[in-house]
Amino acid sequence: CGCPCFAAMAHLCIRSGPQLCGLSIPKQQCFKHAVRPLARPGLCLRSPRAYQPLKAVPVDAFSSAPFIETQQLSLASAVEVQQLHTAVQSLPLYDLGEGLETPIQLIYLLTLLAFLSGGAFLVVRQVLIRRELDEAAKQLGERIRTGEATCEDYFELGVILTRKRLYTQATKNLEKAKKVWDGEEAELAQVHNALGFCYVNMERTDAAIEEYRRAVELQPGYVTAWNNLGDAYEKVKSWKNALSAYQESLSYAPGNQVALQRSDFCKTRIERLGL
Repeated sequence: CGCPCFAAMAHLCIRSGPQLCGLSIPKQQCFKHAVRPLARPGLCLRSPRAYQPLKAVPVDAFSSAPFIETQQLSLASAVEVQQLHTAVQSLPLYDLGEGLETPIQLIYLLTLLAFLSGGAFLVVRQVLIRRELDEAAKQLGERIRTGEATCEDYFELGVILTRKRLYTQATKNLEKAKKVWDGEEAELAQVHNALGFCYVNMERTDAAIEEYRRAVELQPGYVTAWNNLGDAYEKVKSWKNALSAYQESLSYAPGNQVALQRSDFCKTRIERLGL
């Protein structure tokens, strides 16, 4: 247009070119070209090398371009997210996880209910056993107080008190049963075995060994008494005697798991200690 007038913040020729440069140029010719902005606005350079002709663009196009570009980017992002979600849903692993979510939750719920039911069953069972023991102990106690108790009554009461872990009271009734026993001697072995069990829990191991030995003397095939005798010998670290007791138990019951496991342990201890 012959007028290189420009503004600092726009890329179009200034409408009021004649006022800035002092040249008489029609306004209509000033919009044919755009010039590069310079660091010093408001100057007019007459040399054609000072600017490069550009295609004229309306001002409204520049003001609306960022909004249009942002709107298109938002629409594109929404479309891409929707496409990605559709692609993930189409994967076999996604379908498998979605299908297994409900069964897994059901399995967890059933497992929890099973644990709760098992715990409730054990608690109720212990309460019922405790109640039965209390009722039996009450009845036997009444018979003992009236003087009508037999040796079996003393023995049964001693066993009940042993199950309730009242070892001191249990030993008193078992000792009474041993003194007044009028039954077969083979059955008296059970009284000695019960006494030995109480003495072990009272940390009277020597007395327990004597009771266990008396029990196996009265009833040589009493496997439980042999195992208890071996356990008592282990507590005093008499490994050879314990091994001998377990071997006697195995002679009457070769498949007894307690005797098998403890005899192997005693053999290992004897080998390590060089006994």
